[in-house]
Amino acid sequence: MLDNKSQGYKEDSDCKEAHIMSCTIALRVKPQRQREKVYVGCGAGFGGDRPMAALKLLQRVEELNYLVLECLAERTLLDRFQARESGGVGYDPRISEWMNLLLPLAVERGVCIITNMGAQDPHGAREKVLEIASSLGVSITVGLAYQFALTKAGMDPHLREIDCTTYLGAKPIVECLEKYRPNVIITSRVADASLFLAPMIYELGWNWNQLYLIAMGSLAGHLLECGCQLTGGYFMHPGDKYRDMPFQELLDISLPYAEISFDGEVCVAKAGGSGGVLNVSTCSEQLLYEIGDPSAYITPDVIMDVRDVSFRSLSKDKVLCAGAKPSAALVPNKFLMLAPKDKGWKGWGEISYGGYECVERAKAAEFLVRSWMEEVYPGVKNCIISYIIGLDSLKATNIDSDISLPSAIGDIRLRMDGVFEQEEQAIQFTKEFIALYTNGPAGGGGISTGHKKEMTLEKALIRREHVHYHIVAKQNKIMHTDAKSTNLKGVTQTHARHIRLSTSIPIETISNSSRKPLSPEIQPGPAPSGQKILLYNVAHSRTGDKGNDLNFSIIPHFLPDISRLKKVLTPQWVKKVVSVLMNSTSFPDKDETERRERWVEENVKVEIYEVTGVSSLNVVVREILDGGVNCSRRIDRHGKCVSDLVLCQQVVLPP
Repeated sequence: MLDNKSQGYKEDSDCKEAHIMSCTIALRVKPQRQREKVYVGCGAGFGGDRPMAALKLLQRVEELNYLVLECLAERTLLDRFQARESGGVGYDPRISEWMNLLLPLAVERGVCIITNMGAQDPHGAREKVLEIASSLGVSITVGLAYQFALTKAGMDPHLREIDCTTYLGAKPIVECLEKYRPNVIITSRVADASLFLAPMIYELGWNWNQLYLIAMGSLAGHLLECGCQLTGGYFMHPGDKYRDMPFQELLDISLPYAEISFDGEVCVAKAGGSGGVLNVSTCSEQLLYEIGDPSAYITPDVIMDVRDVSFRSLSKDKVLCAGAKPSAALVPNKFLMLAPKDKGWKGWGEISYGGYECVERAKAAEFLVRSWMEEVYPGVKNCIISYIIGLDSLKATNIDSDISLPSAIGDIRLRMDGVFEQEEQAIQFTKEFIALYTNGPAGGGGISTGHKKEMTLEKALIRREHVHYHIVAKQNKIMHTDAKSTNLKGVTQTHARHIRLSTSIPIETISNSSRKPLSPEIQPGPAPSGQKILLYNVAHSRTGDKGNDLNFSIIPHFLPDISRLKKVLTPQWVKKVVSVLMNSTSFPDKDETERRERWVEENVKVEIYEVTGVSSLNVVVREILDGGVNCSRRIDRHGKCVSDLVLCQQVVLPP
């Protein structure tokens, strides 16, 4: 029995003939090569990205054939589910902003936009895009490629009555391109790399059994999927001489694009003359981002082995990529499925203290709120964690430092978070926190509190033959020719203004004479041995997350140092570094510390993988993120700051 309620499917009498198919792999019939090379750009790397940056990429890179807006992650998917449940829209409402800005130039250039902003309601997103196109006087076809139904027999019994979302692969998008050649394709949840892979398969005439090509295309998609993280965003670090750059370089940063040849050759690039940086280091960070086991990076289209991937800079704006291949398991026979799950109610509060003994006053405030809650609801104090913003909220301290918490720093902010079974408990928590104004220590101010329903996404697997997708296309109708001509003239003028704006900003702000060369031109040498040295001086890192698991890279500046780093960065060393993340308070006593250590030893698992192609380590830490991004009580829900927690450690490298 098929279940299509989770996607809000509805029939469309005014659309072209719809097609519903299974995700079972079937070879394409005599696929035709449309191009020798295809150019695929990333216009967005997450839901909060910058539309103006996407417009600049369209303006600067005239070769582009496709622009992908990757805007859906576990957090944003759950946001859309909750919005729909409360009467809002199930698609990303920012699609209006993106399409108003990008559609005219994309249609003029013949660039197809692919986006997963359809989320829980692709039909609603399509209607909004068609409405925008009509208001702009632009005639377009919008294709949909989205999860339509799941076979209930293929699901765990407790999930059969729940709205579940699967990570689709490239296949629905490829078939939408084959059948409709739309200007825009809107999807539900499609795996990030698959959004980029689909136009490569279609344009270059690849087939599903050409797994080397699929692996190289998926590598390109993975490198592009996080946008400017490939081209210097989230890379610049003033404390690292190899990553430091003028702030202005980030103002003119370019989103990336890839040039993919029919034979699988892949180059990633940024717009010529743009700011930021694209080099082996930025590519290595993105390669290892959230991949888990590098010998078996799972996508719906292929299981990749990226251990031998390497990069070679062809210019300051272009890097050649090589070495991705299918793993021994080849193609997954199951898809990842996500189901919303109730996690109770969150309550939180913040208060600031400044001046003499401000930390001790925060300690007193934390003690009082916990104790007051225990009076009303015995046992709930264990549901609460606390930390001090400005002191230890990100835990970025050296594990070898024997430094007590300072008592006379100038400005701190206590934050407490709790996840409770009942809404009334979360509300009571906010009341007790506000009571600090008259019942707590002196000088506390700026209290803010709140509570909300907390949910997470339960993960399960479903065989691909139980997942069915739907492809369909619809055109808008421009009724009045004169009006259309007038509107297009206005659109052209608007985009001419955008072009002047977007090109004038970097020219006025960053003159050629003031632009300093990026410091990675410094040639690294081997790190010293036999003495304590900050890991910052040896390597760089980036952190990602998957559910409740953390994934960070260790990439040495001097690549041969990897052999020495392997001897120091053991699973036990990693556990010791990250165990502070499990502190429930900034003031743990001996018993609390011992409980934390026991829990970490029993529950936290560390996996360390060597990636020889880029001479780096990929570290996975299981069960460390307090439930993951959607329900964590921590200020850094993703664990993004853990890379600097790791890099601020001192190590002693062997000779």
